Amino acid sequence: MDKSRRTFIRNSMVLSASALLTSQALGSKRSQKLPDKKLNILILGGTSFLGPHQIAYALGRGHSITTFTRGKTKPKIHPEVFSRVESLVGDRENNLEALKNRKWDIVIDNSGRRTKWTQDTADLLVNNVEYYLYTSSLSVYYPFTGDNFTETRPLITEIPPDISEGEKQTYAFGVMKATSELATLNAFGKERSIIVRPALIVGPGDSTDRFPYWLARIEKGGDIIIPGGPDEVVQYIDVRDLAEWMIRLCENSAAGTYNGAGPGFEMTTNAFVYGIHASYNSPVNFIQIDDMQFLQDNGVIGIQPWVIQLPQYAGMSKSDNSKAIASGLTFRPLSNTVDATRTWWYSDAVSQERRDGILTSESSFMTREKAIIQKWLARNKTT
Repeated sequence: MDKSRRTFIRNSMVLSASALLTSQALGSKRSQKLPDKKLNILILGGTSFLGPHQIAYALGRGHSITTFTRGKTKPKIHPEVFSRVESLVGDRENNLEALKNRKWDIVIDNSGRRTKWTQDTADLLVNNVEYYLYTSSLSVYYPFTGDNFTETRPLITEIPPDISEGEKQTYAFGVMKATSELATLNAFGKERSIIVRPALIVGPGDSTDRFPYWLARIEKGGDIIIPGGPDEVVQYIDVRDLAEWMIRLCENSAAGTYNGAGPGFEMTTNAFVYGIHASYNSPVNFIQIDDMQFLQDNGVIGIQPWVIQLPQYAGMSKSDNSKAIASGLTFRPLSNTVDATRTWWYSDAVSQERRDGILTSESSFMTREKAIIQKWLARNKTT
């Protein structure tokens, strides 16, 4: 089969997948009527990436919002809605005074970055709030070995004593999220707790440069490395899909634990890459590098908005999202995520310094990419 024929088939698969997602998203949104009960929602955090999307959606559905933050982050996503938000200021480490003697229908904990923080707020609010929604992570399943990635998979609650220094941070994050989930459940019980474990979150407002870098790199064109195998599985979640679904879980009092991962079908690495490129006109030459040792030796692992499936990460993109879909999680097409992220990236919400640096800074992968490609091609000529 010639190259043009293979490209045509791949692009057709991407377009078919996008059409499926569009149908899912539009169909579900038509059925999402406004709730009968208006909620009084407390969001711990709320000014950074996920929170503003939750707030904008919740206000649009008639709910009232209170945020609890340190008052240091100025919202750059949906800043216009914050004039309608009650803002409480404190510190989850040592100052919860503003939360005392107040009642809400539900609390959404987006900023639980220490188990103590979650334990303290859950204990404080347990008699004044009906439900506690904790924003966790799929990292509670680390290491991602085996086949069971449903919500019933055992969690990692301790850092093993015999691991390398390089793995301690990964374990520590998973343990923190898992023990914070347990703190929520200990205070509120299963009947009043909602746990959401998102996959990699992408979209407008992304605080990391993984997804924005990939868009900027493809827009520039030229020789581009695709790290990993072409048929590895990719999971991600558009921040707006995640935010809106979480608000609907609150509306439905949907106690339980959910994997918050998309898309709604099994997407491969190359379908993901070609799907992004379909939103651009740039001439590109993709160079697949699937040699894991070569990728590790040249520092390529971790620069892409998906998970390279090394043994300890092999199942991270295989979480079971059927329970989440049954509870109302829907998905925008990848093209919508790309377009919205690109619009945000070129808005005043992102500094020109960040835009310039993503491809040209000393730490940017693009400064090393050409040399790595040359090394890869030279190696393959001699083998």
